[in-house]
Amino acid sequence: MFLRNCWYVAAWDHEVGDNTLKPVKLLGEEVVLYRKTDGTVAALEDACPHRKLPLSMGRLKGDSVECGYHGLTFDCTGACIRVPGAEKIPHIARVRSYPVAERYGLLWIWMGEAEQADPALIFEVDHWGDPAWGVNRGESMMLDCHYLYMTDNLLDPSHVAWVHQSSFGNAAAGEAPLETTIGETGVTVWRWMTDVEPAPFYAPFLKFAGNCDRKQHYEVRYPSNAIIKAVFVPAHAGGEDRPYHEDVFLMDSYNFMTPVDEEHTKYYWFQMRNFAPDDEEVSRRFAASVRGAFDEDRAVLNAVHKGMASKRTPNLDLKIDVGPLRFRRNLARLIDAEQQRLAAAE
Repeated sequence: MFLRNCWYVAAWDHEVGDNTLKPVKLLGEEVVLYRKTDGTVAALEDACPHRKLPLSMGRLKGDSVECGYHGLTFDCTGACIRVPGAEKIPHIARVRSYPVAERYGLLWIWMGEAEQADPALIFEVDHWGDPAWGVNRGESMMLDCHYLYMTDNLLDPSHVAWVHQSSFGNAAAGEAPLETTIGETGVTVWRWMTDVEPAPFYAPFLKFAGNCDRKQHYEVRYPSNAIIKAVFVPAHAGGEDRPYHEDVFLMDSYNFMTPVDEEHTKYYWFQMRNFAPDDEEVSRRFAASVRGAFDEDRAVLNAVHKGMASKRTPNLDLKIDVGPLRFRRNLARLIDAEQQRLAAAE
């Protein structure tokens, strides 16, 4: 069901402070996050091996966690270092530890084999730290749906014409044909729309008047991370492989979907923009508008999850579903290959 040898977002960095035990659930596993005395983050299985009380209900003791039931204490590697009243610590008294990396204001966790964890594999964010680019971000969002419905959504530029009519979409977004590109790391669905009216969300921020050429670039990488690129240039100035017009509007939306379990997904996001880098009011307006649009997505996807789970007749796939279906098929192959390799190693 899940690809494990990869990085997932576990939390925003500010959610794990000093003297804090932060419980999270990822891929059906309960994990506790905390900061060590040097400021780095540790992650442990959130269950004492004695009676399975969550360690997040215990307390921090320096760089270790003390269970709140009988005082068993575990260091940041998961090894038990104290069993009150016992002459010897049982060799099986340990919990799993997980590699953690901190980047882009997010805490990333490796849910698979620890020795395979390479921070270089974390999703790369272009222009991060570039003083010419602004950033706006929002709080995480819980969706009551399977994470692949979210990847479906993020490989579907056409849905904005109906779900986001007052923000990202307009009539032009409903009819233009889509291109699909299959790569080693994921799937991209994209298109240029020529001489169209700007969508309401973007129009106030464009440096030019009148119609535009607009590119929608929807890219999802395995297992569940996405970048959505919005490009606006004056009408007839756009097109693939052409240099951008000097008044180009660029906004890159980064989206990270962490499966909680088979029915819930935690969604983290932020945007990078090529203008107004230090304007907090622009960031606030963008964040509020994006949050409103994502709430529209959440309502639809929660209902889709319920509808697909209780369907009495087969669902219909359309031409616009090529990208999502290819992504699902390729991800399933990666998961199957990973499971077969692990089974062979046991």
